[in-house]
Amino acid sequence: MTKRKAEDELQGESMWNQHHGMHWLRGELIGEGRCASVFLATRNKKTRGQRSSMLTNLPSVMAVKSAEMSDSAFIKHEAEVLSEIKGCPFVVDCLGEETTSTDEGDEVYNLLLEYASGGTLDDLIEQSNGRRLPQSQVRRYTRCILEGLKHIHKYDYVHCNLKPENILLMRNRASTSSGNPTSFVAKIADFGFAKRSKDNYGEWRGTRLYLSPEALEDNKQDKPSDIWSLGCIVLEMLTGKSLSDLDSGCDYSDFDDRTTWFDHVSTPKIPAEITGTARDFLKSCLAVQPSRRLTAEELLLHSFVAQPQPSKLARCTKGKMARSSLCHAGYNKSSVVVPRIPPPPGFETAAGS
Repeated sequence: MTKRKAEDELQGESMWNQHHGMHWLRGELIGEGRCASVFLATRNKKTRGQRSSMLTNLPSVMAVKSAEMSDSAFIKHEAEVLSEIKGCPFVVDCLGEETTSTDEGDEVYNLLLEYASGGTLDDLIEQSNGRRLPQSQVRRYTRCILEGLKHIHKYDYVHCNLKPENILLMRNRASTSSGNPTSFVAKIADFGFAKRSKDNYGEWRGTRLYLSPEALEDNKQDKPSDIWSLGCIVLEMLTGKSLSDLDSGCDYSDFDDRTTWFDHVSTPKIPAEITGTARDFLKSCLAVQPSRRLTAEELLLHSFVAQPQPSKLARCTKGKMARSSLCHAGYNKSSVVVPRIPPPPGFETAAGS
């Protein structure tokens, strides 16, 4: 990094740090994209209890996505989408929005989001140094993403920009472990490019590396396009490499060159080391024809991610244990006393009957 560039970045960061919200304090820069900058933020304890704002029930730590008002269209759109699809534990929570001003009087739009203490899925893959993630971890995070996609698609939205950088790892509230990867759940984030399935903008949206063939070739992005992106993410988790890295001789930026990755079965060339249910799952996501890809709801039933059900033997054993416990508790058949009900008058029975 050049000295001038470093100075410019420091100057830009100090400009952002000059404005806080009414109930939150802006902290360090933790991420930056084409449309916005993301900062760590903490709740302003001095304003706790004040009812002059809707932002009164904020967590102690959160993330704030900010952009100057003139460049805020994407994150305003993201706020609208998150408001419509709220309520899913596998989609990032929106905590509110607020407009602030710099010392120069420029307005800044701020979107408050839950903070991902585990970083992103991209961070986790990078930490593996190309050695792939444990398959148990891949299954768990894939299921989380599928649950999120199922919810998003139910509201007739297409995310359009699924990639490891947009999958956040959040602390599992049911777990007390702080650093164990199993204590995190994956949540889908960054809805700036999300669209209704019927909307056609005449060009593809998102990140080229994770886009489906129909998006790159025909500018068509519907729910199956998200499934293709999911397949790319799962492949990356299983191999530690992106789809383009698996074939160093292929230029992904050129769609014509990209077609050399596909085999005669109409799916990408999946590495030979991926076998069994994982391979079948990827084929169900990465079919070139959109109509041949399974939906998120269907993929949740796939054996690669489906939660194990108790076997018939286990259910029978459980039933026997339940019956046995009743007997041990004194509820066996021989110990139950059935009172004799006397017959009505005129219907006396013979003795001994």
